[in-house]
Amino acid sequence: MVKLKDIAEVVGVSVATVSKALSRSHEISIEMTERIHKIANEMGYIANSQARSLKTNRSYNVGVVYVDNSRAGLKHEYFSTMLGSIQENLRMKGYDFTFISNVVGQTKHTLLSHARYRRCDGVIIVTADFEDKEVLELIESDMSVVTIDHIFDNRTAIMSDNSVGLGRIVDYIYKQGHRKIAFIHGELTTVTKERLQSFHQALQKLNLEVKPDYIKQGYYHLPKHSGLATRDLLNLDDRPTCIIYPDDYSFMGGMSEIEKHGLKIPEDISVVGYDGIYLSRILRPILTTYIQDSDEIGKQAALKLIEQIEHPKDYKVEVVTVNGKLQQGSTVKKLD
Repeated sequence: MVKLKDIAEVVGVSVATVSKALSRSHEISIEMTERIHKIANEMGYIANSQARSLKTNRSYNVGVVYVDNSRAGLKHEYFSTMLGSIQENLRMKGYDFTFISNVVGQTKHTLLSHARYRRCDGVIIVTADFEDKEVLELIESDMSVVTIDHIFDNRTAIMSDNSVGLGRIVDYIYKQGHRKIAFIHGELTTVTKERLQSFHQALQKLNLEVKPDYIKQGYYHLPKHSGLATRDLLNLDDRPTCIIYPDDYSFMGGMSEIEKHGLKIPEDISVVGYDGIYLSRILRPILTTYIQDSDEIGKQAALKLIEQIEHPKDYKVEVVTVNGKLQQGSTVKKLD
């Protein structure tokens, strides 16, 4: 079995330097740290996690709460990219992650008790009902916690720019000549509330009427509901010229309904998605959408949690906003 001493002899440094580098201590330069990690991997070094845990009083395991109402699981591209980023950035810092739920086999847990059962050093809440009592119990506990797309006063939050994103979409649609803009939103989460508020504000700023008939309830990542909402919009006597969808995947239901009505995109009706998943770039015409940087969101969540775990006395709660960008695509017709 490869030991720290073996790595130290190959690199030509002390055992202490190797140990600090493998723990990614700030005392060792980035260049030396990467060199030692590379050589350790090549030599097949496997860290003794039990010994490291005893020394630092940490498990190097992070809990992840991921409650997916659409039941898409890891097939949900936006969240799977985010979770992949969380995993990779934790791994680079020597941490693993475990999904946390309130049921394990036949045993009922709270989110907090499951996190403690798994000896988690901290928890990242990717998506959940943030008003649920178990989530609130976790937030009020002494556990290190980072949330995504929801702000608590006592916790660091990583936020996508939902308000800015929806505003940019409306502004772009308006500049293309559209005045009848509909919005099919997701279930009433914090994210949805932000987007709805931004939608209203953007229309008011442009002196456009906010028509109640143009705002419909849908669900994230569930095309069927967006299809039904699209049907209602297309059956209006004064139908919209452009429809904004909850996300790119939900738009598929809208596209199907538009085709059933014998209409073409964007010749007869314009459409816009949200998230910027790979699907939006391979559709023809290319979907106009707002690309959220889910990879960066995951990275920031992982790094901020590790910072909180490893430097609790110096850690300051903050809100980190990750900006996205508009993908103009070809699904919004320019009106005269």
